[in-house]
Amino acid sequence: MTVPAAIRRLNAADADFARHLDHLLSWESVSDDGVNARVLEIIQAVRSRGDAALVELTQRFDGLEVAGMADLILPRARLEQALERITPEQRKALELAAERVRLYHERQKQDSWTYIEADGTVLGQKVTPLDRAGLYVPGGKASYPSSVLMNAIPAKVAGVPEVVMVVPTPRGEVNELVLAAACIAGVDRVFTIGGAQAVAALAYGTESVPPVDKIVGPGNIYVATAKRHVFGQVGIDMIAGPSEILVVCDGQTDPDWIAMDLFSQAEHDEDAQAILVSPDAAFLDRVAESIARLLPTLEREAIARISMLGRGALIQVADMAQAIEVANRIAPEHLELSVENPEQYLPQIRHAGAIFMGRYTAEALGDYCAGPNHVLPTSGTARFSSPLGVYDFQKRSSIIHCSAEGASELGRIASVLARGESLTAHARSAEYRIKADS
Repeated sequence: MTVPAAIRRLNAADADFARHLDHLLSWESVSDDGVNARVLEIIQAVRSRGDAALVELTQRFDGLEVAGMADLILPRARLEQALERITPEQRKALELAAERVRLYHERQKQDSWTYIEADGTVLGQKVTPLDRAGLYVPGGKASYPSSVLMNAIPAKVAGVPEVVMVVPTPRGEVNELVLAAACIAGVDRVFTIGGAQAVAALAYGTESVPPVDKIVGPGNIYVATAKRHVFGQVGIDMIAGPSEILVVCDGQTDPDWIAMDLFSQAEHDEDAQAILVSPDAAFLDRVAESIARLLPTLEREAIARISMLGRGALIQVADMAQAIEVANRIAPEHLELSVENPEQYLPQIRHAGAIFMGRYTAEALGDYCAGPNHVLPTSGTARFSSPLGVYDFQKRSSIIHCSAEGASELGRIASVLARGESLTAHARSAEYRIKADS
């Protein structure tokens, strides 16, 4: 990949700024025909041959020699073993993070409600958890125990009786932290399968893998494509794009802090996006210097460099008001308001997955342990989407219980509207309930 020699600089005052910004933000998430065809074949294989297909595909794609499906099932005791194998420091960090995530999501719980009208008619809403949720977790070295907590805990808080986790173990690589996180989060069943075949198994079920009602969790292009295809058979959380961070700064934060905040997303992968917006041109220069100096110190320098130079930008604006306009235009996954008195700008922010307030609130804290969910809308979808939460694992059913008097009154209204739509069975059904003396 060819990248420019220095991080991109944009100025909102330029006549072609909007065009350059659109180009910067563009990202194509659609699978190519080859990926799409392969995924459809895998889904069909799992639907038609169940466990046998899972064993065959796991041997082929993950390089594992397994005798049968029993080799791809992890018992609860194995999760508890992982909890004992990790270091005391790691266990404490996982447990503290899990408790904070749990406490935050407890506040999202919705209760059923009803109200009674004057004639005795009862209207309301019944809130019910899903019966079973499926959690996809990337496996091998690129494993994220924090994602296990962020996906499983809201489901459990919502009251989901059974959470099923799938996690591949390519070439036998098992991440003990991921299994320990599953233990702490209360995951009920774990299968060491991955890819499109795992998504298909969760959606349609096999002899061993139970079908779920919703699939959540990140994955590669094959996983994302499979989630697209099974949507409708099951619910899905989202089709996530690359990680993003937008920092709005007034020029008074340490430039090294800002550079590292940008790196915190750039190191995820080459397509990640890190953008800084500020009205202070001299500050943008200082941050550019910090980026150049600190980038070589990163363990994932090669990835972060491609991300920063390929999709990153430093954007100069006229003032903070314009900075907020640009932020709303971008609708970022993560928005840092690294400014004095960030509360004054909060009412003006309309589109953002998560908002990090003030100079001390690094986005990384939200990724791991602040409490709010780190599964967030990307690629501008914060304009209409929300973070993953308890509400994603609950259904709402309407409640209508008419009294005789209420049915008579509503029947008159429904009759007129139904006949206006030429739906006479609707009208007559309602009319049967109209009281003759009313």
